[in-house]
Amino acid sequence: MSYIYSFAPSYNTNIVATPAATSASVAISPHDLCVRLVNSGLNICFVKVTENADTATATTADLPILPGSAIIIRKAFGYKRLAHISALGTTLHIQTGDGGA
Repeated sequence: MSYIYSFAPSYNTNIVATPAATSASVAISPHDLCVRLVNSGLNICFVKVTENADTATATTADLPILPGSAIIIRKAFGYKRLAHISALGTTLHIQTGDGGA
């Protein structure tokens, strides 16, 4: 039997990003293993977690975050960039931590 621990946020790491039609990226903690993503806007956005800024480009082929939804994803230790894109624009809250995924 597996057990999923509830999400334990790393406080003071929340980032509020505004994904737009051009991919952009933000720095996230390389030491945390999970990222909680909350799309509080009205449009879908797509995200991609990468190891460095050179590969931090999101496309519509990456992970979709639906409007009004919250998800927690696992990431590789050391990955420190999160790229985001939204054709119509939205608001994305990004917080690292551990557990919940």
